[in-house]
Amino acid sequence: MKLTDNTIFITGGTSGIGRALAEAFHKLGNTVIIGGRRKQLLEQVTAANPGMGAIAFDVSDPASIDVAAAELMARYPGLNVLINNAGIMPFDDAGAKMDDSVSRSILDTNLLGPIRLSSALIEQLKRQPSATIIHNTSVLAYVPLAVTAVYSASKAALHSYAMSQRFMLRNTGVRVQEIAPPWVDTDLVKKSGDPRAMPLDAFIAETLTKLAGDDEEIIVDAIKPMRANPGQGEHALVNGFNEALIANPIPM
Repeated sequence: MKLTDNTIFITGGTSGIGRALAEAFHKLGNTVIIGGRRKQLLEQVTAANPGMGAIAFDVSDPASIDVAAAELMARYPGLNVLINNAGIMPFDDAGAKMDDSVSRSILDTNLLGPIRLSSALIEQLKRQPSATIIHNTSVLAYVPLAVTAVYSASKAALHSYAMSQRFMLRNTGVRVQEIAPPWVDTDLVKKSGDPRAMPLDAFIAETLTKLAGDDEEIIVDAIKPMRANPGQGEHALVNGFNEALIANPIPM
């Protein structure tokens, strides 16, 4: 995608990867609008970045998405980039009784939110000379983390959806790209300075460099081996990955 002269809406833009991407695109001179549930946090981010816009909405609520989409199209007729970044990552235990309300919340936020928001804005994006939808998935879309089973599954599903959406938009001016982050040191899990987590600034710098190209998937070099899923050998990879994390747990 082009990195300048865009009007960009990014969900989950008040913290972590979302805020960092929003601020990076803002510094490049793009018109950036962030979306999130907490109005106070939206105001803090926009105050720190004069000229950045904000819309308060709940990506897990279909009615809230419709209202936000209508406001976006009215206020920003040049909107040409949607970054579906908002996500939640509760820990769970697929080997025990699951909390259905938590599972539904994850799927409503991580999977149905991007599907619904893309649907609400797709005709607006098609009207632009050039437009991009970016889905923020995860390396866990390819190699699930067993202690976040529903989160991992939601990202695998979003990866699959992105491939179908890309195909269906192939004859339009709308491109579909996917960012699949590794473990980045943000508050999505717990910002801890763990050396296994990629520093946020390094992740953003490499991601922006790769976004400037035509790659359908934006994969930082550190996770290329995990993206190269070994097909029928994936079970040994997944088991080994999770056994290593059980031996040295992620901070919770």
